[in-house]
Amino acid sequence: MANPLLFQPFNLRGLTVRNRLWVAPMCQYSAASSGDSIGAPNDWHLQHLGALARGGAGLVVVEATAVVSEGRISPNDLGLWNDTQQRAFAQVVSLAHSHGAHIAVQLAHAGRKASTAPSLPGEFQGSIAPGEGGWQTVAPSAIAFPGLADPRALETEEVRDVIAAFIAATDRAVAAGFDAVEIHAAHGYLLHEFLSPLSNHRTDEFGGSPASRALLTREVVRGIRAAHPQLPIIVRVSGDEWVEGGFDVEAATQLARWLREDGADMIDASSAGNTADARIPVGPSYQVWIAERLRAAGLPVGAVGLITSAAQAESVLATRQADVISLGRPVLANPHLPISWAHELRAPGAAELVPPQYNRARF
Repeated sequence: MANPLLFQPFNLRGLTVRNRLWVAPMCQYSAASSGDSIGAPNDWHLQHLGALARGGAGLVVVEATAVVSEGRISPNDLGLWNDTQQRAFAQVVSLAHSHGAHIAVQLAHAGRKASTAPSLPGEFQGSIAPGEGGWQTVAPSAIAFPGLADPRALETEEVRDVIAAFIAATDRAVAAGFDAVEIHAAHGYLLHEFLSPLSNHRTDEFGGSPASRALLTREVVRGIRAAHPQLPIIVRVSGDEWVEGGFDVEAATQLARWLREDGADMIDASSAGNTADARIPVGPSYQVWIAERLRAAGLPVGAVGLITSAAQAESVLATRQADVISLGRPVLANPHLPISWAHELRAPGAAELVPPQYNRARF
């Protein structure tokens, strides 16, 4: 191709990312669960994220990183609430930049899906009790995710504390050198739980109407934008819960319109995660239609989900269904996949993505 869209630069609030093929956040469940280094990235994260940055992607998004200790999905999740974590993340950022990539961090609170065993082969799956290394989970309402422990409903002032925690974690992300932040409002975690009528039965200002259920996510974005006027803000949204009566693409489109008003720069379009009975028609590009619908809100949108070939990814951009493509499992299998796709599509800058030390490789 003369100049494939996939490898053209992408601008996000003054940040110029070298291409439109990005790495999606993927939990590694590899941080220390206690001690001075709790929640801090370590050697595994350095080699994992360094390889993904070296592989030619434009933006690498670090896995779900908890804004408070009780917001971790598992005891082995990353966090960004103390100085030790911030210093360790600064090393990760420096490494990514040395490979020419930009790097963002996905800030998250797992809500009622927190305090669970790491999702790794051979591990017990389910909630970890407070006496066994887990903790009491919280949610918008005292409604458990099927198969997990009962959460406690947050008091109104505690919801405000969550907003403050997201802003404080963003302050640390900026201090560590991250180029952007992604706010995790998808996959059944706390912000998504507030958005969905299936999990939010509150009667205060954070529950009831769609506008009230969206208030927590909007206040997080507003607070970050006020504190960091130039920082690119991405919001990951589950654009459809794939269940009747749940948070759907119409509600997600309205949310995206509000977030545009609040200062968000981009939507990362995913789906599901808040129910156990979702009927998801999984197949190639199965979530791209959501990205296309959300583009109507006026923000650029990223597409993700079973996009596995260069031609497929380029087609999504060429038909204006999305503005960037994020890869997950394919880059775990081959961290250099962006370089390979650049050569496959004959992108003008393909050779420049190859580290000089790997010049002899057959991409």
